Amino acid sequence: VAAAKQQVFGRVGIDAIAGPSEVMIIADRQQNPDWVAADLMAQAEHDALAQAILVTDDEDFATKVAKAVNTLLPKLPRQKIAAAAWGDYGGLIVVADWHEAVDIANRFAPEHLHIALDKEAAKRLMANIRHAGAIFLGSHTPEAVGDYTAGANHILPTGGAARFASGLGVEHFMKRINWLACDAAALQAIGPAAETLARAEGLAAHAISLNLRLQQGKP
Repeated sequence: VAAAKQQVFGRVGIDAIAGPSEVMIIADRQQNPDWVAADLMAQAEHDALAQAILVTDDEDFATKVAKAVNTLLPKLPRQKIAAAAWGDYGGLIVVADWHEAVDIANRFAPEHLHIALDKEAAKRLMANIRHAGAIFLGSHTPEAVGDYTAGANHILPTGGAARFASGLGVEHFMKRINWLACDAAALQAIGPAAETLARAEGLAAHAISLNLRLQQGKP
């Protein structure tokens, strides 16, 4: 898909050339480590450059997830791909509290952010998330359900682009034409500043184009 977008870029409108894919999971000790391990590997099996990161406040839980990943990996048809992604780009981060977890998530700006906490705790934490492509709330909302049947937009910003971009929408393909109109009075109000900037840039014809109108007032 990325290669196709590169080939047509400039001739047709595209949203962005995205990838590799990524997930960050924020989970507490109450979660099932096997579920979380599967969620991480669901991302890692995409390709060897995929990122799968767990953020938790419990070191023992992180250890259980790591063990569950090691148990699951040999069972996956795409084991080599998932193992390469997990080994090179996966991670287990233990934080002191959820404020630190939120800070990490906002810095990373993940494509997919799964907040695997109880319903109310997940909502409270989500209220402080400023940067993410899509957020999946609660233990029973894995990123995989968004891939197939939940209906959320799944063409999302990657590589930290969620800091300034959103998921693909109709507005990406809406073409607009800007227009403006100045009468003599309006040009007298804003033209002198434009002329000054033009001269500062060394663009004499720009400055003359403005100055002639400012001095003469009428065509």
